[in-house]
Amino acid sequence: MGAWLLRRLGQVLPTLLIVSVGIFALQQLMPGDPAIILAGEDRGDEQVLAQIRAELLLDRPLHEQYLHWLGRVLQGDFGFSWRIREPVAKLILEKLPVTAQLATMAFVIGIAIGVPAGVLSAVWKDRPADWAINAVALFGISTPNFWLGIMMILLFSVQLGWLPPSGYVPLWEDPLQSLSTTIMPAFVLGTGVASVLMRHTRAAMLTALAQDYVRTARAKGVAERVVIARHALRNALIPVVTLGAIEFGRLLAGAVLTEQIFSIPGFGKLVVDAVFNRDYPVVQGVVLATALIFVLLSLIADILYMLINPRLRAS
Repeated sequence: MGAWLLRRLGQVLPTLLIVSVGIFALQQLMPGDPAIILAGEDRGDEQVLAQIRAELLLDRPLHEQYLHWLGRVLQGDFGFSWRIREPVAKLILEKLPVTAQLATMAFVIGIAIGVPAGVLSAVWKDRPADWAINAVALFGISTPNFWLGIMMILLFSVQLGWLPPSGYVPLWEDPLQSLSTTIMPAFVLGTGVASVLMRHTRAAMLTALAQDYVRTARAKGVAERVVIARHALRNALIPVVTLGAIEFGRLLAGAVLTEQIFSIPGFGKLVVDAVFNRDYPVVQGVVLATALIFVLLSLIADILYMLINPRLRAS
């Protein structure tokens, strides 16, 4: 286990290095001169522009700029926001918990709905219940998040008045109010995750139920619920774990529209504002943090493989 983990970490580091090169290159591809953006009213003064370029090392070769930026990143310094003059790391640490709470709630909703629905759909294959579950899953995949969010605001906030239409309260300040402000956006995101997990769980369960070890367990007289839960589901969860890690990372990185609709001050709003304001250090920091999250989630998924399937520990 320890040797495998070291090998896995050895694969992660080159991946992050390649990602860092791509992230730094994005700044060079984005339109506009950062010095002119920062100069503001003095954008026509060449002396001011030269001074800004010198301070930001924009007058140096690209490889020197990259190495300087990478060295700071390795020390936990993502630079300063050009727009609000605050450390990028501070902005990320402020906004990431907001999106993490929203993504975690959405992921829990997705698992609670998607995995049981996928198991039941596989067990009841080609029955009316199976068709109904697949129809609901197709609706969940096809429905745009922004439309579902607007419909939920109209129903639960405008018509019924049960939940606030927008805003955010930190969990540590008022847990109940925090849940009331995030339950609708979490459900909007969770329905898409539930639909994807349902379809993959169903496919994995159908494959597992057709295996010889399942037929053997049934021939021995093992109870059907034990066959499904202990023999089929445990093996079917392996591909679902991979998908779950990807979906959770997607929730952290892709809740932009949902956060905009419900006015959630999270990761998505931060990166959208940074792109519109051409705040390159913030964009680079957010993208790098997102890539790191995806890599860590992939590593966690591999560890869960070994916990779910003991045979992988000997490989």
